[in-house]
Amino acid sequence: MTIDPLFDLTGKIALITGGSRGLGLRMVKAFAERGADVIIASRKLDACEAVAEEVRALGRRALAVSVHAGRWDDLDRLVEVAYAEFGRVDILVNNAGMSPRVPSHEVTESLFDSVMNLNFKGPFRLASQVAKRMHDGDGGVIINISSSGALVPLPQVITYGGAKAALNAMTVSLAHEYGPKVRVNTISPGPFLTDIAKAWTEEARQTSDNALGRPGRPEEIVTAALYLASPASSFTTASLVRVDGGQH
Repeated sequence: MTIDPLFDLTGKIALITGGSRGLGLRMVKAFAERGADVIIASRKLDACEAVAEEVRALGRRALAVSVHAGRWDDLDRLVEVAYAEFGRVDILVNNAGMSPRVPSHEVTESLFDSVMNLNFKGPFRLASQVAKRMHDGDGGVIINISSSGALVPLPQVITYGGAKAALNAMTVSLAHEYGPKVRVNTISPGPFLTDIAKAWTEEARQTSDNALGRPGRPEEIVTAALYLASPASSFTTASLVRVDGGQH
C-alpha cells in the first residue's frame, strides 16, 4: 500500500497489549502496514503468534509475548523482553481491558481487584516504566485506550468506569511528568462490534444511543490510533480523543 507521509511509521517499534484480537488487533495491523515493527502482548501466546505471523508476512519484525496485563511482574518482564529484542519502544498502546457487567452489590473483592488491575494498575505500571525509558532515550508516544464508560457512567460497570476514569487522569499526569519528549494521549472508544459484541442482543449490534445511532466497526479505530501514534499529532498531548459516534 502507498503510505500517507502523515502516518508513516517506518522504523518505529510499537508495543500493543491486548493485541491479538478486537481493537488491539486492528491497531497492530494498521501500524505494521505503515512500516512499524510490532510487539504483540496478550495472555494467549498462540493467538499472539498467529498475529505475529501476519505482521511478518507484511515484511515487518514481530514479537509475540504472553502477558497478564494486570500483573506488574509480567509487565516488567514484557518491558525487559521488548527492549532486549528491539532496543527501544517508540509507541506504547495500553489496550488490554475487561468490563464484566455485574450488579454492584454482587461485586466481590476479587472481581473488583481484577477489573482495577487490568484497567488501571497494570497500564500504570507499563506506561510509567516505558515512559521513563522513552524520556531517557529519544522520546516516544503512549496511547491509553479508555472507554466512554468513564465519561458517561453506566450501572453495573462502576468498577470498570472508575478504573477507566483513573486511566484518563493518568494520561494527563504522565504527559506533564515525562513531556516534552514523551507524548501521552487517550482514545475513548464507544461500543464497537468486536468479538465481545457476539454476546449482545441483535438490537445492540444494530443501534446505539449516540449521534450516529450505531456501534462502531473495528476498522474505525484505526485513524485515531494512527493520528496519535504518528508525528501528525506532534502538538497533541494530555488529550482525550473520543471515538464513540457522539455518545451522550
